[in-house]
Amino acid sequence: IHSVGVSASAPLYPASDTSVVMSTFSVVDYVVFILLLVLSLAIGLYHAFRGWGRHTVGQLLMADRKMGCLPVALSLLATFQSAVAILGVPAEIYRFGTQYWFLGCSYFLGLLIPAHVFIPIFYRLHLTSAYEYLELRFNKTVRVCGTMTFIFQMVSRMRIFDFYLFTVTGFDLWLSVLTLGIVCTVYTALGGLKAVIWTDVFQTLVMFLGQLAVIIVGSTKVGGLGHVWAVASEHDRISGIELDPDPFVRHTFWTLAFGGVFMMLSLYGVNQAQVQRYLSSRTEKAAVLSCYAVFPCQQVVLGMGCLIGLVMFAYYQKYTMSTQQSQASADQFVLYFVMDLLKDLPGLPGLFVACLFSGSLSTISSAFNSLATVTMEDLIRPWFPEFSEARAIMLSRSLAFGYGLLCLGMAYISSQMGPVLQAAISIFGMVGGPLLGLFCLGIFFPCANPPGAIMGLLAGLIMAFWIGIGSIVTSMGSSIAASPPNGSSFSLPSNLTTATVTTLMPSTTLSKPTGLQRLYSLSYMWYSAHNSTTVIVVGLTISLLTGGMRGRPLKPGTIYPVLPRLLALLPLSCQKRLCCRSYSQVVPAIQTIP
Repeated sequence: IHSVGVSASAPLYPASDTSVVMSTFSVVDYVVFILLLVLSLAIGLYHAFRGWGRHTVGQLLMADRKMGCLPVALSLLATFQSAVAILGVPAEIYRFGTQYWFLGCSYFLGLLIPAHVFIPIFYRLHLTSAYEYLELRFNKTVRVCGTMTFIFQMVSRMRIFDFYLFTVTGFDLWLSVLTLGIVCTVYTALGGLKAVIWTDVFQTLVMFLGQLAVIIVGSTKVGGLGHVWAVASEHDRISGIELDPDPFVRHTFWTLAFGGVFMMLSLYGVNQAQVQRYLSSRTEKAAVLSCYAVFPCQQVVLGMGCLIGLVMFAYYQKYTMSTQQSQASADQFVLYFVMDLLKDLPGLPGLFVACLFSGSLSTISSAFNSLATVTMEDLIRPWFPEFSEARAIMLSRSLAFGYGLLCLGMAYISSQMGPVLQAAISIFGMVGGPLLGLFCLGIFFPCANPPGAIMGLLAGLIMAFWIGIGSIVTSMGSSIAASPPNGSSFSLPSNLTTATVTTLMPSTTLSKPTGLQRLYSLSYMWYSAHNSTTVIVVGLTISLLTGGMRGRPLKPGTIYPVLPRLLALLPLSCQKRLCCRSYSQVVPAIQTIP
């Protein structure tokens, strides 16, 4: 999961003419790029028409629960490896050094906890939508609230930013938008989850190749990776471990390694786009292994992004920066570098742009598929259970097409309204933290009840929007006056990639803000932790005030027995003295598979 710095004051489009960049795209580059789209569409259509007429809703939405470990793992990785992430991490390293690399420390717990807590519970309950769990644990009202929150989150964050990045290549904006939207919508709607997963596998390989080409060519031109490291060290771009515990400092070891855990949990633990992939695995063991397999893949992706940033820094210590490069915004900066670096190697610029489009395709297809699934399973089927299989399949495909059209419409509106609307839309992606808190409230706290869950979710959303809007207002004010220390930033943990909209750090030292201004400068890496904790605290308080779960039996398999698991680590003599009978009813439930 990666952050992206976007200047609040920088123009969305490059300030200079793009003719120089356009001239670097040769016929070979266009062939490579078109080949990516054709192969992605072909893979999707192959799975769509294979067995046409014999498809079931289970095959369309859950790949018939027969997927293997490796394709699921690569699909999990691709879902959140968007074009914004591919461009954003190198820009972060170029500007601020390698401190961001310590985010990789959060991947361990951020993937270990889903593998051993969330996946077993969701898989053994045989769910299709993650929000079915909320009905089993609480009631139908909580399920609908969770589903509507997720839909709101996903629709508002359907990679609007990605479309604008491609203007740097000289591509027509609307040709890019329509091409992405049509290709993605067709294979997602017709082929379902299986088509999405296998196209994700192909697109992940393209992303790896594109980034690897930049690292190899760039390091060769500046004298090798050893020289890159030496130059970066000489200019203080190799960061040490910053142990400052202040949560208002943008990036420290604690912020990245521990604040990042909550961000990872909101993405890999309870997000429907990921849960759906876990549940498509043929066995629970395969689902857990796929989660484990993401860990080294994420480390490799993060390492490659950091290397590109260091190579870029060394490159511009040796070569003069172009006019476009000096006037580009933070995200476009990387793409201009790549076009400049690879301009004499036909096919490689096309490969990198294909890498960016692969990130967008995998992200958008996951959004369409997960939205169609939760709409069908949480909002339609419970009220119309008499739907025939053929009608349900047609409706599922129609929903995917509908969300595709909605994405195109939102991209058009955003392009007309400019960066202010984009910033406002972007904060809606912050609801990942409150959703994590809602699931944790149900899984870890047997006393939590439906009123507590609803009020906790509401409190978490209010807190998320309060800080998010405050951050935007503060950032807008800082573009006129002075910006807050560490760059005022806010996080967008969504179905896709966590995008972070920040104000560029000032060159002068400023006094620290106080009061609410201080709260608004909270590091974006703590947002998920802050918002999910709000849900749990408010939810538990309301639950205790309203009598908890008295008179309402807990559904088997919906609680993770934290206390018995901790007691099991103690000697037997201590276990007998500290027995916890209140959990005895849920221990067998978590050990059985219905």
